[in-house]
Formats: sequence, structure tokens, C-alpha cells
Amino acid sequence: MSALPEPHWSAEAYLAREREAEVKSQYVDGEIFAMSGASRIHNRISSNLNGLLFAQLRGKPCEVFQSDMRVQVGSERMYTYPDVVVVCGEPQFGDRHQDTLINPTVIVEVLSPSTEKYDRGEKFARYRRHLPTLTDYLLISQDQPQIEHYARQPDDRWLLSEATAPEAVVRLPSVGCELCVGEVYEKVTFRPEPPLDGEPIPPA
Repeated sequence: MSALPEPHWSAEAYLAREREAEVKSQYVDGEIFAMSGASRIHNRISSNLNGLLFAQLRGKPCEVFQSDMRVQVGSERMYTYPDVVVVCGEPQFGDRHQDTLINPTVIVEVLSPSTEKYDRGEKFARYRRHLPTLTDYLLISQDQPQIEHYARQPDDRWLLSEATAPEAVVRLPSVGCELCVGEVYEKVTFRPEPPLDGEPIPPA
């Protein structure tokens, strides 16, 4: 993400601009950050997640949204576009436009090199502090089969578990769903790692 040169935007100005823009941007403490396009692998993982969750949530009082659903974090200080969001119960929105969710239950981020540090650090810290409805936060690698699942505990601590084997299952009891690692990564072909210095380059 890269910040626009203007030093400060109000939340109202950001939302008005965003609703007319062709390219999505995130908002943090008065700054607007343009979002770069996602890779094929990133899009495949996001589509798989959306399909798996949609199928399991049919007939339940829950909805799943992909990356076009904006989430307001705190009192108009941060607006983000998670890769996948699930809300259970009645969705609540920031205003009459109903395009800014304020009560997510599950948030999923597919990690990218440019955003991984932020997704793990400041963004998750704000999610923890300012989204009391959030019960589960998932970080999905696009470099290898790896799902990190942070689950909110009754004492408000967050418990981390990790799943990497194709047959491993990530359980989300808050929304009554399960995610099999192999299904999350269906049709995903990982890029080979570049050879170390001095190693021969394998034939194509």
C-alpha cells in the first residue's frame, strides 16, 4: 500500500471519495492508502475460502463477503478491506449505504509480501482492540500451505493454532464451519523458490 500525498482526510471525505473511486483504498488515522492488485494465487485462495464458507453457511444466520466489503475498525479511525469476512447475526453497518460493516465475526487475510507485516502487527492489534464482535482471525500464506488461526478466548486472550498438512482442519465453532487445508489450497500451484547463490538452476 502507498499513501496519497494529501496529509489528512476526514473519515467522511474518505468514504465519499471511496464510493466514487475505481480503485479501492484503505484509511488509517487520516491517511489513505491505495491497494495494489492481487496475484493469481491470492485470488484463487480467496475464491476457495469464499466458496467453502458460503456452502457451509447456507441456511444459517450468517453471511460471507469477499474483499469488496469494507470494515470499519474503531470510531472512524480505520477502514479496511479484508479478503474474506463472515458476520453472524444481523449485519450492522456504519451508515445507510450498507457498504461498511462494523460487526464482523471472522476476518481472513491472505498474506502478501507487501502487507504481511502490517496484517500480523498493527492491523491485528487494532482488530483486537476495536472489534469486540470478532472471534476468529485467520492468516493464510500464499507461499506454502499454512493457515494460522487466532481464536478469541473467554478471558479475551487470543489462542494461536497452525495447520499445514493437506488433511488438517481448521475449526471455526463461532460460525459452525470447518476449513480443510487441502480444500483451501485447491488448484494452487506454488512458485518454486529461487536457487541459492552457487546452486544450479533446474531445467524448466
